[in-house]
Amino acid sequence: MIHRILVRYGIITLGCAIYAFGFNWCFATNHISVGGFTGLGQIINFFLPWAPVGTVSLVLNIPLFILGWRKLGRQLLLASLYAMAVSSLLIDLLAALCEFQPMDPILAGLYGGVVVGVAVGLMVRQGSNTGGTVMAARLLKLRFEGASIGSLVLAADLVVTVGYALVFWDMSRALYGVVALYISSLVMDKVVYGPSASEVAYIISDEYQAITNQLLRMERGVTLIEAKGAFSGEDKHVILCAFGRGQAVTVKRLVREIDPHAFMIVCDAHEILGEGFKTNVSGGL
Repeated sequence: MIHRILVRYGIITLGCAIYAFGFNWCFATNHISVGGFTGLGQIINFFLPWAPVGTVSLVLNIPLFILGWRKLGRQLLLASLYAMAVSSLLIDLLAALCEFQPMDPILAGLYGGVVVGVAVGLMVRQGSNTGGTVMAARLLKLRFEGASIGSLVLAADLVVTVGYALVFWDMSRALYGVVALYISSLVMDKVVYGPSASEVAYIISDEYQAITNQLLRMERGVTLIEAKGAFSGEDKHVILCAFGRGQAVTVKRLVREIDPHAFMIVCDAHEILGEGFKTNVSGGL
């Protein structure tokens, strides 16, 4: 038990360090908004240079953590409070110790998005976050369960980025920030949900039994759903099957060979739990 806790907080600390490095190296030096309360800290620091970005972010997060205490649970909040405090302190400490040189803003947005996405993804996988829009995304996910963490964070951060552009009246920097936010959301989802994206197929065919047999030979789980055609009124069987993206072409070819007239819907699935896929998900995502 103690070993698991130490490993968990060790990974969270690593994520905080990577986040602080990415922020100072790519965003702060190049005056690009990172979104979230850190982005708000950048705005406040512009008007109040004596107020460090990390400290401002820490203060702004306190009310949000109080709101999330009851809904998200004590354990998650404690881990997030730790991540928020450590990342904020590391941001200010790194800024005081190192002076990063500005780089091409496009490169700053690209590399910053990757680094911050990895950092936040590591923390979210361990059931914590740095607060701000990530905490807001956690709360929103309780209502919008089908949305991914990365997408919710992206939506919230875009609001802050637009505010950054209005305050500084620098649309180009805001656009670089939007690129960075989009990349970070993609990377974050890859870290949180894993690199092996999956797909789900809904197949309607009169040859459902033959298709089902072939899918079972591929060692794919299949569920048959009884349905009725709204126009024809005929009874139908809908095949529901989940598979890895690498098997998508094989499944489509298999269905077409058995029934060229089959109706098939293939959807991306950012998370599948159960036998043959992930057995759990970290942090209650």
